[in-house]
Amino acid sequence: MNLLASIRVALTALRINALRSSLAMLGVIIGVASVIVLVSISEGTKQAVEAQIASFGANLLIVRPGTSMFGGRRGAGGSGTPVTDADAEAIRDQVAGIGGVSGEVGAIGLSVVFGGVNWSTRISGVNPAYFEVREWVIEEGRAFSVEEEQSARRLAVVGQTLVNELFDGASPVGQSVRIGGQQFSIIGTVAAKGQTSYGSDQDDIMFLPLSTVRQRFGAGTSPTVRDPVQTIYVEIGAGENTGRVIADIEDLMRVRRGIQPGADDDFNVASLAEFIRARNETESQLGLLLAVGAAIVLLVGGIGIMNIMLVSVTERTREIGLRLAVGARASDIRNQFLIESIVLCVTGGMVGLVVGIGGTIAYANVGELEISVNPGIVAIAIGASAFVGVFFGLYPAHRAARLNPIEALRFE
Repeated sequence: MNLLASIRVALTALRINALRSSLAMLGVIIGVASVIVLVSISEGTKQAVEAQIASFGANLLIVRPGTSMFGGRRGAGGSGTPVTDADAEAIRDQVAGIGGVSGEVGAIGLSVVFGGVNWSTRISGVNPAYFEVREWVIEEGRAFSVEEEQSARRLAVVGQTLVNELFDGASPVGQSVRIGGQQFSIIGTVAAKGQTSYGSDQDDIMFLPLSTVRQRFGAGTSPTVRDPVQTIYVEIGAGENTGRVIADIEDLMRVRRGIQPGADDDFNVASLAEFIRARNETESQLGLLLAVGAAIVLLVGGIGIMNIMLVSVTERTREIGLRLAVGARASDIRNQFLIESIVLCVTGGMVGLVVGIGGTIAYANVGELEISVNPGIVAIAIGASAFVGVFFGLYPAHRAARLNPIEALRFE
């Protein structure tokens, strides 16, 4: 019997026992679908996080008061003695390899009013250098100057969400809005950055001069220090050693804050590069767990296939004996059952592929993530299902081929 004839016989046998064949494929379907969905979601999340980090600035350091643990290092807790404008200036002037430095202060509980529309947004008081340090691109108009920031001018630069919500997408440059009962002139807009990986809208923001936020809204003040800021952002120059810059900033801050040798820091210098490395390590471990989980599911599916094939051999013992008696070779019997096993697994793999792609698309729509199915993962999943068919089909096929024709014909 040639290969084509063996395939036809195998397909006929599977069609006769359609329900049992479908149940046998279920484990492979679940395994392949799980691989497609989990790996695609993992890759999509990875890309979203990388895009968010890129929007923050990959060479960005964040200096904050307080201590906590972050990525194996001390991280910002936001408590303790505040950092100040003077700290930012000292970092800029005394630490080598710095591209730019800016403090930031947030104003809480304020709304922006324009044309009868009241919009609650995030208001940040920043230095002019902030836009370059945090990689905010001025799309229209301009940013405020150092002189305008120092003189506490009532100027504003707005994000794209405010452009759409308050001005229906029209240019807001030259318009005036009211914030906390005070009138501000809009002098520029920043390009859109989109949402973060956890759903926060980065474009729902308004930037004001840092001194303006302090003087007019009372934000960024402290009874213990002068000109405090919530956060200092530091841009590392191209090609500079991140570890060396962090160490220099930490040494400088310890001196400025009078921290004795051996005492714990009451501030933190966090690096996005460190976060990237920590995230990559976590994703590698997660990927390994996903691979092990998928392998276990496929293993269970393969055992189910082997069990069904053994039952099939037992039920068709007389058929096998009859075929052997009329001249079929042992290799023909072996090929038939092996082909049945491979067809079951590959068909299950194809169905699992469709289910996995559908599940991935559904999750992407619900979670509003840009997720694409990697063709390499598809090929691996289908190849794995074919391997499972061969591996777990060998024993039942070998057992069927070794049956004695006379004993098989006597089987009841």
